[in-house]
Amino acid sequence: MTTSVSLYDAKTHLSALVERAASGEEIVIMKNGVAKARLSPVPQPGSQRRPAGALGVAFIADDFDEPDPRIDALFAGG
Repeated sequence: MTTSVSLYDAKTHLSALVERAASGEEIVIMKNGVAKARLSPVPQPGSQRRPAGALGVAFIADDFDEPDPRIDALFAGG
């Protein structure tokens, strides 16, 4: 759910808005009726990222980010 608040209200109630955002609510901060910023929850450390579902990736190998000697040789001019 998205809630819009004025900049004045955001300054006045920042702590409460941060708590609401942390619990999953999206807060849009408006200035003169124009959206200027958004408060949204930050992923918690240790939470697992999901593979790129939009690309149909269902599995990522544990060694996907290991160095590849062939690519390293290309960067080294070999």
